Amino acid sequence: MTNLTLQAPRKVKLANRLKNSWIHVILIIVAIVLVGPFIWMFLTSIKTYEETITVPIVWFPEQIQWVNYEIVNDKFPFLRLYLNTILVVMATVVSQLAMSSLAAYAFARLRFPGKNILFLFMLSLLMVPGQIFLIPQYQIIVGLNLTDTLTALVLPNMFSVFGVFLLRQFFAAIPQELEDAARIDGCGNFRIYWQIMMPLVTPGLVAMGILTMIGAWKELLWPLIVNQSIDKMTLSAGLANLIGEHTTYHEQVMAGAVISVLPMIIVFAFFQRKFVESIAQTGIKG
Repeated sequence: MTNLTLQAPRKVKLANRLKNSWIHVILIIVAIVLVGPFIWMFLTSIKTYEETITVPIVWFPEQIQWVNYEIVNDKFPFLRLYLNTILVVMATVVSQLAMSSLAAYAFARLRFPGKNILFLFMLSLLMVPGQIFLIPQYQIIVGLNLTDTLTALVLPNMFSVFGVFLLRQFFAAIPQELEDAARIDGCGNFRIYWQIMMPLVTPGLVAMGILTMIGAWKELLWPLIVNQSIDKMTLSAGLANLIGEHTTYHEQVMAGAVISVLPMIIVFAFFQRKFVESIAQTGIKG
């Protein structure tokens, strides 16, 4: 009887270890699949042109070609492209956080006629492909005489329906007692929003900020449509010019891609914990 009693916990521990081992194996495989394209991008960026088009595939370069990065840097004003991208990303993130949080607070905490119908109408916009809005947006920008400017890159992206939906979940989860206490102390709607609600939804703001930053950083189609001068383009649009009509030097394209993607990798690595925590809290609050 004693032996059976001792063997039972051992079997449970062994089963748990095997289960955890399989989970780790699956996670390692998923990580390799996700990181694989970045590794391939870097390896391609240090190859020769002949190695990039050779069949069968050459996985590792025979000799590292750091000169590809010099060639790309000579072809484009990378500092200018970086500055344009940073300015556009910062303006987009700040404007979306400000406007989306205001709308989310109104939908979550205020009462006004037609609130639910208006919110459902906004959510329905998420089912419409963004490409449908390109022509009217372009006509508006042309009418405002803002083509070939950085302002044209920011204006259409100052508001986010998804951001409103995301932040509304956080505002709605805040206890009503906090708001009632603030109103008893004489606080108005804006003061409640700014001094009480906003600090409590910081995880949601961080998550939305990171998602908006990544989206604005890699935006390609709209900058190519609205801007023509290389000095007014962002990194993604500028690098698109490396795609030739007849010949594309893949090693140079990949070198430019490595240069452009590094800042986002650094930002995500720095804010990874806050991002994961905010997404987890979103799921819990539902």
